[in-house]
Amino acid sequence: MECTVRWTGSDAGMSFVAETGSGHAVVMDGAPEAGGRNIGPRPMEMVLAGTGGCSAFDVVLILKKGRHAVSACEVRLRAERAAEDPKVFTQIHLHYRVKGKNLKPEAVIRAIELSKEKYCSASIMLGKTAEITYDFEIVDEA
Repeated sequence: MECTVRWTGSDAGMSFVAETGSGHAVVMDGAPEAGGRNIGPRPMEMVLAGTGGCSAFDVVLILKKGRHAVSACEVRLRAERAAEDPKVFTQIHLHYRVKGKNLKPEAVIRAIELSKEKYCSASIMLGKTAEITYDFEIVDEA
């Protein structure tokens, strides 16, 4: 895996463009009080978003492989960071909202647990500094 992060220059404040090895680009920026212009997410917001994407991907894939009728999955993440540098994540809570037809809570729990314990590299890595908790809701598509 590769990624190039490029500062867009002093005229742009603290904006950076990341170009991934898969050919995608994303702008990141800092807060105005840190010299940024607020034109993109903060780098740590990207880490949190990546964790949510990683876990949601796993949950959907696991449910689909188990032939469960999942039609939507949303993960809302809330995180706390250390007060002192390095300001690592210390707590992360994931709230899953999974929609489908006749989804069983046991299947959703199993998918979330497999993601948390085995498949989601991002959350497993962040779990080294943060307490990671979750809850979920199922929206039935009856």
